[in-house]
Amino acid sequence: MGAKTGKQYIERVDAAQANVWINGEQVKGKVSEHPAFKGVMKTQAELYDLQHDPDKIDYMTYVSPTTGNRVGTSFIQPKTKEDLVMRRKMMQEWAKHNNGMMGRSPDYINVGMMAYGAAAEMFGTQDSIYERNMADYLEYCRENDLSLTHTLIQPQVNRSVTLDKLPDPYIAARIKEKTSEGVVIKGARLLATQGGITDEIMVFPSTLLKQSEEENPYAYAFSIPNNTPGLKFICRESFDYGKSNFDHPLGSRFEEMDTIVVFDDVVVPWDRVFNLGDVNVCNQAYNESNAVVHMTHQVVSKNIKKTEFILGILQLMAETINIGQYQHIQEKISEVIIALETMKAYVVASEANAKLDKWGTMTPDFGPLNVARHYFPKIYPRFTEIMQLMGASGLMAIPSETDFNSEIRPDLDKYLQSATGNAYDRVKLYRLAWDVCISTFGSRQTLYERFFFGDPIRMASALYNGYDKQEYVDRVKEFLERSDELAKN
Repeated sequence: MGAKTGKQYIERVDAAQANVWINGEQVKGKVSEHPAFKGVMKTQAELYDLQHDPDKIDYMTYVSPTTGNRVGTSFIQPKTKEDLVMRRKMMQEWAKHNNGMMGRSPDYINVGMMAYGAAAEMFGTQDSIYERNMADYLEYCRENDLSLTHTLIQPQVNRSVTLDKLPDPYIAARIKEKTSEGVVIKGARLLATQGGITDEIMVFPSTLLKQSEEENPYAYAFSIPNNTPGLKFICRESFDYGKSNFDHPLGSRFEEMDTIVVFDDVVVPWDRVFNLGDVNVCNQAYNESNAVVHMTHQVVSKNIKKTEFILGILQLMAETINIGQYQHIQEKISEVIIALETMKAYVVASEANAKLDKWGTMTPDFGPLNVARHYFPKIYPRFTEIMQLMGASGLMAIPSETDFNSEIRPDLDKYLQSATGNAYDRVKLYRLAWDVCISTFGSRQTLYERFFFGDPIRMASALYNGYDKQEYVDRVKEFLERSDELAKN
């Protein structure tokens, strides 16, 4: 099949009829027509259509090494630095289209799946069948251009005890039994973004399992179709309120949805199992395969486009009401410029220092990418604060599109005009800024960026403990010893 179109994406998801629940009701009929999902599915379809743009096809797709079909570049196993640059160009084409507001666009999981597939041998340390399953699954994903959601986190019930000590052993999803058909999983997982509107779900461990017999039932890795019997997606409230693109310019297009995933005696076929009951492989998979590096490369590349979008909004706000000459405004916007150039430098450095890993994959230098994934969650909330400070009361004087189509239009045209244009265009811009920094959609974006890769304190601790600081300590010691020698003379 090769790279799919947007129409094929929607038709496949609709035909699957996954078990999706929202507002206490099961979604019936075509999920792409449901108010909570139609906006984001339309946008996702547009991403897939970009793969077939004649002017972009040479970097949005590449020739499959097994079938000769053109397949999505996000699945490519980079062999050279040029491959990495081409993949980034493809990822940023998608990110530019969604302005970085879709944190789980398909390329995020695709690059991770590529890394797992390239490192299939790692999964075979437990059983050779798992190595074969992983290699076959990567090819299946690539050749059919699967869209994937994923889930890593256990329910937050009592973080002070291990999973097996929770009131019910099947709160956190775990292995229930093994049958001739496959392994039976029962319990729940968090937090599948785009749950129910993709082809399949990838279920991997969160790398926090302890080496103990009690933790083994929670150690597994597999992928299954979203319509697998017993699999249920429970949605939070939708932040797409059915408003127009004028009223909710972001929420109406990019509301990805987050879901709780319930496994009610779900049978995972043996050919879809990549690990089972081996805590050691589960804990190593993310880092040993370098999936974390390639997924971070995608995220930082995406965040560059998101930062460019924020910068564009802020500058247009300054021009619209003629405040760009004030130094405090220049200072605020300069913070975003500094962040943008910093993020771009991180990516370029990671690609310039890329090396082939032991799986034969050209892998970016994780050092700058690792710092970038710590930096952005701290700076993004500042972006929204700057937008609020610059917008001030203008972010509250935002009548709806319906108001502009009513008899009060003359009042709006008179009192909400700007230094550079009419009231309609000014309010349209400020409603966009509001959807970034104040609305429910925007608040979710800020929370999402804060915890994109997990607990920031735990991440900082891992960075501290994993960073080689000894060379710099030795240099200080040598300097102090040199000072002592000089003092003696």
